[in-house]
Amino acid sequence: MIRRARIGVLVPPGNPTVEPELYRMAPSGVSIHFARLQGPPSDEPAGGASGMEERTRAYREGLDGPAQALGEVRPAIVLLAHTASSYALGWGHEQPLVDRVASLCRAPALLAAQAVRTALQHLGVTRLALGTPYPESISRQGRAYWEAAGFQIVGYHRLAGVADIYTESEERAAELARRADASTAQAVLISGTGLPTVGVLERLERELGKPVVSSNQACLWRALRLAGVGEPVTGFGRLLRET
Repeated sequence: MIRRARIGVLVPPGNPTVEPELYRMAPSGVSIHFARLQGPPSDEPAGGASGMEERTRAYREGLDGPAQALGEVRPAIVLLAHTASSYALGWGHEQPLVDRVASLCRAPALLAAQAVRTALQHLGVTRLALGTPYPESISRQGRAYWEAAGFQIVGYHRLAGVADIYTESEERAAELARRADASTAQAVLISGTGLPTVGVLERLERELGKPVVSSNQACLWRALRLAGVGEPVTGFGRLLRET
């Protein structure tokens, strides 16, 4: 097999979803390499609502070691696979973090929310339905981020009863998308790299009659293109299939 590109990914320490989903979608010849971010000591679930804002800060503060180590594989692009980091910073305030990751890894850098935004723009979306699995405070930040980025939020739903995002299922993600959708929405966004989604995207698109974008799907789509790999990938929604 000919190696075509290496993609580096910085992932939250308790997130069990990013690796299998990216591996599942990646085309032949693309290798994906991971480093774990550093979180604060806690007795709470790694993906629990309690302490999420503190964990998000800790990921940024402890970035140096994981990012420098990941840079040793000389990736074509490095992805910070944590959508809520952008929500916490706010629209228009992400570039210093992008520059820091790029400097530490010695490679171009990409944030998850940036990947999603580019994907939505590529699909021609201006009216968006947003589904989030976060606690209320982070969900508000997410909605504010997408509105500030120029999208009209015409449908919205927050997944209830999430004790630990990392124990959620694809079926719960599918139900979130259905409840977030609105007739005037041009696409549905399922936010969150920790929420399993990629196995239900095709079914949801057939059911809802519009593109359904998830954080991990958009991350891979954008990383592939920045790495110079532009072939279609089937089975994971319109975004990867038709571009």
